[in-house]
Amino acid sequence: MVEFTLWDILRNLLLAARWTVALSLVAFVGGGLVGLALLGARLARWPGAERGVALYVELFQGTPLLMQLFLAYFGLALIGIDVSAWTAAALALTLYTSAFLAEIWRGCVNAIPRGQWEASASLALSLPQQLWHVVGPQALRIAVPPTVGFLVQVVKGTALASVIGFIELTKAGTMITNATFRPFTVYAFVALLYFCLCAPISAWSRVLEKRLRRGH
Repeated sequence: MVEFTLWDILRNLLLAARWTVALSLVAFVGGGLVGLALLGARLARWPGAERGVALYVELFQGTPLLMQLFLAYFGLALIGIDVSAWTAAALALTLYTSAFLAEIWRGCVNAIPRGQWEASASLALSLPQQLWHVVGPQALRIAVPPTVGFLVQVVKGTALASVIGFIELTKAGTMITNATFRPFTVYAFVALLYFCLCAPISAWSRVLEKRLRRGH
């Protein structure tokens, strides 16, 4: 049997952690762009947009992420679209993230007093101009904590991608455990690496909040 040193275990987990980071970034950036589009459609009050976006949000918030991953990987194959585990995980997490971010940001925008909308409208500003110059900067200060908090959840949620065969941090931990028979050591390293990924995000959030308060 091959002997694994602590460095061997940690090195392999670090290699897998790169895919956890990559998947988290794809999900958050893609989900953020889709979420902004959904928010814009809602605020623009296009015909049917309010109800359509609400149904989209309810669908992805009301079903388990695990089920969404299965549908993205196995469901697409059933209709003749063969996708890799990476593509399926990125797609499922992007859609899942977009639904939550759209709802988080909608709540932040709705928290801005109606008088701000009316004042900006009296200056003949269009909706994009109202959002960019008046409402957006105020909503941003409210949005930072819940957005960053959800980003941490996305990082941890990538662990579910292991069920469709995508080798990220958790999947790598399971594979190394099967090879070394040292579950406590391996999963202690896995937990430590997740902490190292998530703690700086939370710390950055606190710094950003302080800067926004000073700017205000």
